[in-house]
Amino acid sequence: MLTLLVPCLAENSIRPFTIGRKNWLFSGSPKGVAASAAIYSLVETAKTNGLSPHRYLEYILGDLPGVPFRQYPEILDDYLPWHPDI
Repeated sequence: MLTLLVPCLAENSIRPFTIGRKNWLFSGSPKGVAASAAIYSLVETAKTNGLSPHRYLEYILGDLPGVPFRQYPEILDDYLPWHPDI
């Protein structure tokens, strides 16, 4: 039963992306595609970790502009959805 459940979860998590693929066909530029993919990845990872995607995005997008993550990339580990403090 567990072996059937795992592929089903994976299929269900990519279903919205597959359905929306045609909608995103004209994202404007390769950077637009990369930005959409990054946000989609953050939202789905937040869901997988039991977080509210809206609250998670609000938190990281509100906090990260003031964080010197380019100088100290290890700081980003604190913002991952599976971090215990999130």
